Amino acid sequence: MKKLSSRNIIGIMSGTSLDGIDVALVRIEGSGVDTKYELLEYASYPYSKDIQDKVMDVSYVETSDVAKISTLHYELGQVYSDTVQTFIKDHQIKEKIDAVGLHGQTIHHLPNETIKSTMQIGSASHLAFDLKTTVVSNFREMDIVAGGDGAPLVPYTDYIMFGNKEGLMLQNIGGIGNVTVIGKDSAIEDVFAFDTGPGNMMINTASQYFYQKDYDENGDYAKQGKRIDSLYESLINHDYIKETPPKSTGREMFGETMTLEYCRQYQDKPNDVIYTLTEFTAETIYQSYLRFIKDKVAIDKLVVSGGGAYNQVIMKELALRFDIPVLRQEDLGHSSDAKEAVAFALLANDTLSHVPNNIPQATGAKCPVILGQITMNPRNY
Repeated sequence: MKKLSSRNIIGIMSGTSLDGIDVALVRIEGSGVDTKYELLEYASYPYSKDIQDKVMDVSYVETSDVAKISTLHYELGQVYSDTVQTFIKDHQIKEKIDAVGLHGQTIHHLPNETIKSTMQIGSASHLAFDLKTTVVSNFREMDIVAGGDGAPLVPYTDYIMFGNKEGLMLQNIGGIGNVTVIGKDSAIEDVFAFDTGPGNMMINTASQYFYQKDYDENGDYAKQGKRIDSLYESLINHDYIKETPPKSTGREMFGETMTLEYCRQYQDKPNDVIYTLTEFTAETIYQSYLRFIKDKVAIDKLVVSGGGAYNQVIMKELALRFDIPVLRQEDLGHSSDAKEAVAFALLANDTLSHVPNNIPQATGAKCPVILGQITMNPRNY
């Protein structure tokens, strides 16, 4: 039997929650849906406050300009490169790095405009030059050109990671919540996915406003609060909740602008605001299940990943709503933290293998396409 070719690929993910940079070293054999992989090392490195502030500045029309975006694109490229070099040193990695899969930092996502667009910044050339390796980046652009939203992309790798032996609702709760639905014995063409709404983004903003904390650790503030009915009703009637998939969202819809208005409106009820936003996140996931999943696919388990998996109030609220087991990825032998960094290593592997790696029924694209742009090792001569 012919041995499958293998690659050691580093995946890099920095999400809309702006908590930092996730880095995973993954050994990958084969390509496509039959890919085999092993997570060798993983670590997360926090963004500096300076970088967080700069990303926030360029994410809003009111505070951004061309010079800021251009400068930050290259500054983030160097930050990614420095972070990966630290990762290699910290873990004493001796393996040859065959490639890097770089998601980049999303600063704007406009899937519903006449001309769809999305922008991830962070120059791939820094990594290619400093690590003397090939880098795959800018994964979302080709899906946009093919008529999709450029998101979500992780459903493709969810199918590789989890298979199809049972009905799974794979819910990631990062800055934004997104779900992948895999039916028992389904083909990859049957998988569908969409953004459920806010994940931790609104909760984080409220925690920063009231307590100068980056997030509500373990849901401790929410545990001390109760629902504000008027706020909850305003949230749950948001048009996005009823919008039919495929759909995606981001900071433009559920970001700081809206959240800070609510924080100021209920200034004297900090824990109640945080609890209400937390319950809202759980309810958007449940509403997504009722409206768009339950009658299509028999679901055996809800499996949660991302930072929200560690928010005890979110997990409790989900368990109260669902009549199926609510688990964390760790319960199935996977890492909640490493999932998306691993995903971009897997996506990069298929790009290099010339294998289409989007799911049109998840993104809305007209057809399968090969995602990503390749920056070659400039000193490979």
